[in-house]
Amino acid sequence: MGQSYSASVSTLARPIRIQTRERHRVYMRFTLLVVDDEKNIREGLAEALRLDGHAVVTAPDGVEGWERFQQGDIDLVITDLKMARLSGEELLKRINTQSPGVPVIVLTGHGTVENAVDAMRNGAYDFLTKPLDLDRLSLLVKRALSIRELTLRHRRLEEELSRQTPVKAMIGNSPAMRAVCDMIARAAPSRASVLITGESGVGKEIVANALHELSPRKDGPLVKVNCAAFASSLLESELFGHEKGAFTGAFSRRRGRFELAHEGTLFLDEIGEIDQNLQVKLLRVLQEKKFERLGGEETIEVDVRIVAATNKDLKTGIEQGTFREDLYYRLNVVNIMVPPLRERKDDLPLLIREFIEQFAQENGKLIAGVDEKARAILFHYDWPGNIRELKNCIESAVVMCRSPIITKTDLPPSLSGVEAADEGIIKIPLGTSLEKAEEKIIRETLHFQKGNKSRTADVLGIGRKTLDRKLANDKDKG
Repeated sequence: MGQSYSASVSTLARPIRIQTRERHRVYMRFTLLVVDDEKNIREGLAEALRLDGHAVVTAPDGVEGWERFQQGDIDLVITDLKMARLSGEELLKRINTQSPGVPVIVLTGHGTVENAVDAMRNGAYDFLTKPLDLDRLSLLVKRALSIRELTLRHRRLEEELSRQTPVKAMIGNSPAMRAVCDMIARAAPSRASVLITGESGVGKEIVANALHELSPRKDGPLVKVNCAAFASSLLESELFGHEKGAFTGAFSRRRGRFELAHEGTLFLDEIGEIDQNLQVKLLRVLQEKKFERLGGEETIEVDVRIVAATNKDLKTGIEQGTFREDLYYRLNVVNIMVPPLRERKDDLPLLIREFIEQFAQENGKLIAGVDEKARAILFHYDWPGNIRELKNCIESAVVMCRSPIITKTDLPPSLSGVEAADEGIIKIPLGTSLEKAEEKIIRETLHFQKGNKSRTADVLGIGRKTLDRKLANDKDKG
C-alpha cells in the first residue's frame, strides 16, 4: 500500500502541510492538469496529487493550461476560476467543446461561489472553495477519475465493436441499451425467430440489421418487408410470389420475399398489421419451411430465419381475436424489447453528438455541440417520436444553426414550449399517479445534478441507498 495525505491550502498561499496515511490503491495511472496563477497553491496541489498516485502537470494561467491540454493525454483538469489572460470559465468552455468527456474541477474563493455554480451549469464536474480541503479534493478526483476510467473503457469497447460487429449502430451506453446489445449478441448466432418490440421510432430495424450481421447468415440476403405498407392481397404476393396470370396484372412469374431471403434473414416489420388469413399461411411457412406461389402448384422449400417487429401489444391482439396465438409463439421465441428514449436519457449525449457529426458533415458545417440551454431542453423533452424524432430535430437544428454552437433558437418550433431542466422546473400533469410523479422527480433531479447520485439524494432529502433502490425499481419496471 502507498501513502496518502490530509492537507490544507489557503488563499494566502501558505505552504501545504502534508501528513501521510494509508490510501486506496490506484488501478490506472492518470494524468492531471493543475492550472492556478498562485505558485504555492499550484505546486502544493501537484505534490499532493502525485502522492495520491497520479501524474501531474501544471500551468500558471489559462493560456498555458489550454496549450498543455491541447497536447493531449490529460484525464482531469483542476483550474482556478479567476486568472489573468484566460479565465477558468473560458478554459472550461474550450475543454468541454473539444473534449467533453474530460472532467473539470474548478477552484474559487468564497466571494465567487456564484461563478462556480455557473461553471457547474457549463459542464464543470464540481467545485471547491478556498481554503481547500485536500481530503475533499482527493475524494472528488477519485470519483471523477472512476467515471473517466469507465468512459475510456467504454470507448475502447466501442472501437473494438466497430471493428467487429454492427452493434456499433446501437448508440447508447445506458443499462437498458447494454441489455439490448447483450441480447442481440446472444440471439444472433441461433436459428430462433426473434420478435422485436417497442414504440415507433426506437430503432427496431437497427436491431434487425445487427441480428443478421452477427449471425452465420451474414453472407446471405437480408430481405425487409413493411407489412403495413401493403394491402392484404398485395402483401401475400410480396411474401410468397406469384405465377403468370395468377391475378389481373400478373404478366409474369415473380419470386416472393421468402424465396429472395433463402439462406438469409427475412425481416417482417409491423407484423401486427397482417390479417388472419395471411397469418395462417405465414404460420405454415414457419412450421413446414415450404409454400406455393400464388396461382402455382410447385411447393418451394426455403431456409429462412425470421425476425419480426411490432409497436403493437400482440397479446392484446390475441385477446381481441385479431392475432393468432400460435403464430405469436412461433415468432416470439426470443423477445427483444427496445426501450423508448425517455427511459434511457443517459444515452442522449452520445446520440446528439452522433447526429450532429452526421448532419454537420452532410451540410458542410462545423458544429461543435449545443449550449447549456438547448441541452437542457433536449434532456427535458420526453421524445414521443423516440430516436426518429431526435434525429429529425438535430438535423433541423444543424441546418438552422448560424454559429459553431446550437442554441435554443435553433431548435424546432415543436420544442419551443419545453421548460428547460436547468431552470429548476419539473412539470407534472394533473392526474399523474404518486408513483409516476416520484419517478419523474427523481429522474429530473438526477439529470439536473448531472448524474451525481450523492447530490441528488441530498436535494431529495433521502439516503443514497434509498435513491439507488428507487432507481433500481424504476429500471425493473422499464
